[in-house]
Amino acid sequence: MSVLICGSLAYDTVMVFDGRFKEHILPDRIHMLSVSFLVPQLRRNYGGVAGNIGFNLALLGVRNALLATVGDDFDPYEAWLKRHGVVLDHVRRIAGTHTAQCFITTDLDDNQITAFHPGAMQHSGELAVPSGAGIALGLVGPDSRDGMVRHARQFAEAAIPFIFDVGQGLPMFGGADLEAFLEQASWVIVNDYEAQLLQERTGLGPEAIAARCRAYVVTGGAEGSRIYADGRIAEIPAVRAERVVDPTGCGDAYRAGFILGLTRGYDWPTTGRLASLLGSIKVAHHGTQSHRFTLEELGDRFHAAFGYRF
Repeated sequence: MSVLICGSLAYDTVMVFDGRFKEHILPDRIHMLSVSFLVPQLRRNYGGVAGNIGFNLALLGVRNALLATVGDDFDPYEAWLKRHGVVLDHVRRIAGTHTAQCFITTDLDDNQITAFHPGAMQHSGELAVPSGAGIALGLVGPDSRDGMVRHARQFAEAAIPFIFDVGQGLPMFGGADLEAFLEQASWVIVNDYEAQLLQERTGLGPEAIAARCRAYVVTGGAEGSRIYADGRIAEIPAVRAERVVDPTGCGDAYRAGFILGLTRGYDWPTTGRLASLLGSIKVAHHGTQSHRFTLEELGDRFHAAFGYRF
């Protein structure tokens, strides 16, 4: 089974503020906001939703390919992904552009302020989901507006089931747009904040969203996650991390674990628990692609956390 991940490839600059945003951002002064944060820690990482999910899937032994646009500066990232077994046949370079760049500032409560330069990603709508490539499952993640709309439509027209992961792309879409995605997608995954906005813009509650697809998943970080499917709610507990180092990319690791469960035909509790475990492994490491594990190690950790083997 081959999985096609449509979304961003980006360089992440991650900065850690040794304090709390809430102590410096005053609610009654938002209209005249001017703040500066000293960030003693700074790291440059490989990132982007497509790259992060593809990397995690490669660790899980799931064959996957990426569909994305990148800039002239992609060489080191390309070598990294190829070394880890991610297929890049459908990644296109756009001359004269930068690969997307993300600048993330994180505080001690794991809150984040992010600035994003799309660069070559703005051209992703020029790409097409390949036909005859043996794709059994897809994912449409944060990307250019045109890219997300086009790739979702192409998956649906080709009868390829796919995950809709709107993420940071949510501000680009109104209620009608989001309802169209819900009708096309087989699974929908959002975090709790995105869930609130999605439900407000569509006027649909979680059960109504779940009725339009195979499963509606809402993640809540340390609070665990919920999977609405088959008229039921599977409550998925969070897995305690060995240490909490960097939350960036935890959602992408979660999605890779979810995809593993889908490709193996696991039930919803097991699929959700795998996803939760992947997120907890990632949060214990700096960056989005610096963690490592074998499937045997993953199985042992799953057994230790949940008392049975997947």
